[in-house]
Parts: sequence; structure tokens; C-alpha cells
Amino acid sequence: MAVGLNHPVDILPVRGVELAAACAGMYKKTRLDSVLVSITPGATSCGVFTRNNFCAAPILVARNHLAETLPRYFFINAGNANAGTGERGYRDAMSVCETLAGLTGISSTEVLPFSTGVIGEFLPVDKLCNVMPELLSGLKDSNWVACATAIMTTDTVPKAVSRTLEIAGNTVTVTGIAKGAGMIRPDMATMLAFLATDAAVALDVLTQVLDYAMARSFNRICVDGDTSTNDACLLTATGVVNMTPLADYGGEDTIKLRDAVTEVCALLAQSIVRDGEGATKFVTIHVQDGRDADECLAVGYAIATSPLVKTALFASDPNWGRILAAVGRAGLVDLDIAGVGITVNGVCIVENGVRSESYTEGRGRAEFEKEEILLQVNLGRGTMEAVLWTCDLSYDYVKINAEYRT
Repeated sequence: MAVGLNHPVDILPVRGVELAAACAGMYKKTRLDSVLVSITPGATSCGVFTRNNFCAAPILVARNHLAETLPRYFFINAGNANAGTGERGYRDAMSVCETLAGLTGISSTEVLPFSTGVIGEFLPVDKLCNVMPELLSGLKDSNWVACATAIMTTDTVPKAVSRTLEIAGNTVTVTGIAKGAGMIRPDMATMLAFLATDAAVALDVLTQVLDYAMARSFNRICVDGDTSTNDACLLTATGVVNMTPLADYGGEDTIKLRDAVTEVCALLAQSIVRDGEGATKFVTIHVQDGRDADECLAVGYAIATSPLVKTALFASDPNWGRILAAVGRAGLVDLDIAGVGITVNGVCIVENGVRSESYTEGRGRAEFEKEEILLQVNLGRGTMEAVLWTCDLSYDYVKINAEYRT
């Protein structure tokens, strides 16, 4: 059951982008499992991809194609990751691109493939190619939520967010979808995310916008500490809005767009954590007063990836010693523990490196029992800070992953 997460509403179309979802038969049950995204000619797109050395075949293809040309189509399937499949996997991903290119009269390099699902099984190419005519005939600008549903694996709720802003007297839209619930500790992006805006943006500026947003959203989440083989996040600017293209990253209008993209990314990233496999708690970790942002993140992730902390959160057990131990093993050089403080939802637990005199077990338990928890760590050694989001680790997480292939 997702924590504080509802079915998306008020999702806005982006001029210059059409989408379709269909069932290719990738699962034993009948469900949406395939997505086609059509992008208007001349749009700019940029992306970030997993740094996992065993990256999936479609990631290799998509990365190569994106380096060669501007994409016209994204083709996405759930139910099969096409990862750990060697040369055949690469050929299969290319076959998907070539088939779609043949149906649409474009180059195969203008198609980017993406897959999510079980690792180590060969892609059923025929099923995906057979559903392409249905996808092409079903393209609409209003299909964002259907597509967010189609790319789900162990997700329980589709994830989609829209925002609008004004640039030079024009209303500009930013809409994004994402999927992910397990194997979440991104090292560039998230499981899969696709965002688009109808603003006109130069490619180098769009890339900087995405990098900024990623560092404050998808690279700040953790469900279980694992990084997927298939992570990817794409941002497209269609340029349909009648405006001078944004070509100055430091310009006022670019900053407005950057902030809107970052907000959409952050909400999608938080949705992934809220829908973490078996999650019952949504936890914000705010590490303050570090020497630099990297050490703040190191402390945050030491806490967020600790099975002992995460199981204590699930049990609503205010076992603050586990948090303290995670801070201590985060690898900070010359950490003066006498300067460390920890609060939960504003309740001071640790002060000057030891339990606060005002703290009681009852007060701690009352806060740990809440679905939404703000855990703040003060390192007392600088002025930098970092925020990330995580969840607890429950019985259901084990059950979901133990039964994932059955």
C-alpha cells in the first residue's frame, strides 16, 4: 500500500508529444505492458542512464542512438528487462528499433528502446513488433497516465506529475511519468522516467537542466540500496511554444523552467519511495552542517540503506542507536561525535553525541509510529546540507521479491 500516494490527476498534455499504451502479452495476465512515445520533428532530447556495469541491452542502444541523432520515438516495454542477454539482447533491441523505423519511415537511430522487468531472459521481439501498429494508431497527447500504468512492474500506483509556468507571455507545460518500486538506489536516475516540455530549449541547456534536476530528485532516493541495470531518465523539449529558444543556462526564464522540471522530478522521485515495495513509512532524511554536500549524502545514504534502521522504522521502534551507528560508519574523516545531534519530527533524541536529557521512549515511539517521518542529523562541522528520501523495510518487501518470478 503506497504511503500517502494517490492515483495521478490533472495530468496535462505536452504539445508535440503523443503517446499510446497497449498489451503485447508480456505477462501471463492481460495488462498494458508496452508504450510508444512520438516526438515532433526538431525536438531536443537528453538523457541519463544507469552506471551499473551490467547495463541492459536497450540502454546501450538508446545511449548510442541518442549520441547520433535527435529521437522521434521512444519504445518501452515492461515484463522483460533484456538485461544480461549479451549480443543477442543487443540485436533484439536493435530489431525493435528497426521494425518501428520501417513502419514510420524514419532511421532506426531515431528510435530509443527501453525495457523493465525480469533480468536474464531474452526479449520476445515478435510480441513487441506485433503490437506496434496498434500503438501507432492509438497515439494521443492525453495518454500519459495510461502509459505510466503500462510501464509499472511491482508498482501499485502509476506515477505522473504536471506543472505549468509562464515564459515570455506563453504558458509552458512540464509533464513526466516514472516507474519504480524496488531495486532503487539510483546512480544517475531512477528505474524509468520520461519528461517533456513544450518549451524551446537548446540541447546543451536542456542537458544542464536535467543534470540539475537529477541531483535534487532521482539521485536522492533509496528503497533498498540496489541500482538497476535498466535505469534511464529522458527529458524532451518539443519547442512547439512560439518563443525564442532558451540558450542561456543562467537566464531568468531558463531558471524558471529548471525549477519546474526539478519540482516534477522531485515529486516523481518521492512517489517511487512512497510506493516502495512493501513500504509503510515515508522518510525524509535531512543531514545538516556538514563540511560538504558529499559527506552529507554519505551520512544520509548510510542511514537510508541500513537494514537495521529500516526494519526499526517498520516496527515503529525508536531504536535510535541504529541511526547513530549508521552516522558513525558513513566514513567521515575526523568526525567529532560530541557535535552530532539527531531529531525525529522535531523531537530531540541525540544532543552533543549522547541521548538528550529531554528525550523519552514514549515521545520517540509516538513519532516513529507516524507514516511520514522527518529524520534530521546535525553534524556540527560545517554549513552544507543534503536531503534524500527513503522508506522502511517490511515483511512484504521480502515476500514481493521472493515471489517476483513466480
